[in-house]
Amino acid sequence: MAKHWADFQYEIYLNGMTGAVPRLPTDLTRLEELTEQRLGPGPVGYVAGSAGNGSTARANREALDRRRIVPRMLRDVHERDLSVEVLGRALPAPLALAPVGVLSIMHPDAESAAARAAAAQGVPYILSSASSTPMEQVAEAMGDAERWFQLYWAKDREVTRSFLDRAKAAGYTALFVTLDTPLLAWRPRDLDQAYLPFLHGIGTANHFSDPAFQAGLAKPVHEDPNAAVMHFVGMFADPGKTWPDLAFLRENWDGPIILKGILHPDDARRAADAGMDGVVVSNHGGRQVAGSVAAADALPRVVEAVGDRLTVLFDSGIRTGDDIFKALALGARAVLVGRPYAYGLGLDGQAGVEHVIRCLLAEFDLTLALSGHSRPAGLGPDDLIEETP
Repeated sequence: MAKHWADFQYEIYLNGMTGAVPRLPTDLTRLEELTEQRLGPGPVGYVAGSAGNGSTARANREALDRRRIVPRMLRDVHERDLSVEVLGRALPAPLALAPVGVLSIMHPDAESAAARAAAAQGVPYILSSASSTPMEQVAEAMGDAERWFQLYWAKDREVTRSFLDRAKAAGYTALFVTLDTPLLAWRPRDLDQAYLPFLHGIGTANHFSDPAFQAGLAKPVHEDPNAAVMHFVGMFADPGKTWPDLAFLRENWDGPIILKGILHPDDARRAADAGMDGVVVSNHGGRQVAGSVAAADALPRVVEAVGDRLTVLFDSGIRTGDDIFKALALGARAVLVGRPYAYGLGLDGQAGVEHVIRCLLAEFDLTLALSGHSRPAGLGPDDLIEETP
């Protein structure tokens, strides 16, 4: 029998018979406020902050909330199986931890703790290239567990090639290329705090440990860290990249390549034409373009355009199990979750991240069953109605 993630509910109730209650809220929307109380406005503001006045982040939530589930009755949901196949990999549930950089601002164990949590629960972990921990160290923490690597595509080709070689050697099996961050957006929460972790050398571990990056420095990183930071800032992103540049990635990576940040169906078609393996319908959680289309509103059009050619994944706004249900019903194969697990990490380390994963999947399992379904593959647009504003 497949694991019933919903059993976490009974585990909590049974523990309550001894007077024990969960260390963290099971309503994950409460985590941001609690984390800010614990860590302060700088770190949490960086994770929670959005482009402009936050209109895109709000639109992400509104687009999911506007879609309502239509439950079906008298269907056998006693045995449920949440497993899915994504990028040729069998996963126990349609969920992966999204790439979130600079996690040392949330917890000293940073990405290693998040990766161990993902491994313990059997879900993939996507390591950000802007991590606080070198990719090899994170891979070691995960053992044989499924891990994918996210690339912020640097200007320096040799650094990019070195990153890809290192990721392959460390057992990362898929490459997620973030396209929506050729520049940092106008983010008032960070600007008002004058807070950018990278300028303090946070989120630079993969670069500072990279031989191709080090070759561009006059002195070793430890002798002139400020020069290393400025070298990092100068190459971190490249607003000059265009579609033909994808050929370089394909030449240097023989596993699946997924383009993250796709919102327009024509861009999805170009990804398919370029030989990519998947796309993530995402607006970076509202962090890049103020006034952008909500990711959930873009998802159906992308699925219609390339759903039979590419693996379509989704992020931006996932906070609950019913959000996962809705994204899958709109055509996503699986979802990525970011901010909630970062808050769980800040509040309780690895255990906090595991709590977030288990809450999301328990709620999704229950939502699936209570809506008359036993497998994610059975979901479709007919399971939703869209409320008119």
